Amino acid sequence: MKLRAVAPGVGLLPLYANIYLLSTPQGRVLFDTGTINHAPTFVRLLRAFDPQAVVISHSHIDHAGSAFLAARLGYPVLAHPLEHERLLGLDHQLPYPAGKPALGRAVSRLHPRVGAGQLGTLHPGEEVGGWEVVHLPGHTDGQIGLRRGGVLLAADAVLSRGGQAHLPRQAYNWNHRTALQTLKGLAELDLDTVLPGHGEPITAAQLRARAVRDDPPEAPQAG
Repeated sequence: MKLRAVAPGVGLLPLYANIYLLSTPQGRVLFDTGTINHAPTFVRLLRAFDPQAVVISHSHIDHAGSAFLAARLGYPVLAHPLEHERLLGLDHQLPYPAGKPALGRAVSRLHPRVGAGQLGTLHPGEEVGGWEVVHLPGHTDGQIGLRRGGVLLAADAVLSRGGQAHLPRQAYNWNHRTALQTLKGLAELDLDTVLPGHGEPITAAQLRARAVRDDPPEAPQAG
């Protein structure tokens, strides 16, 4: 496993989506689970790190694909309540492949799910393992990140590619206008390091550089 430190007390392991291991005096938290394709690696990581909680940023299968394994092994799995229906398999809306909603629903149905009673709730403003829960709507309605001091785990509120910050493609966002508003709000925070759902860490300056660009509502965005 190619685990590396990206901020004080924060380790990164890319399992297609980025998985973050958070260690503070208040406890250990695992942020996201990666895809089901990486399930054996995820289970080894889970057992070695032994977190107090597994936080799911949002319900897309590249971030929550192995959440069911954490639940089966007895770890608390936590997410914003707006994500629960999709995480439980009661709603199979999936925005990719772009423009193919029927295929997206079929892909979603193939994934094992966290069982009813195994999924806990996190609300904005609460703390988990010494990190504050932050609501980051736009990519999905209930997407959350975690903030501690000047470090923000931003999930897919922002992506990193080529040393620059990006938004996910418009087709992949629940509401692209809201996603842009969330990004602009993040750019106003006093941050040092932003840890995205995909790609390398970005700086506050890189985040602000993307936030000043407005997107025409009808224009697809490269993410």
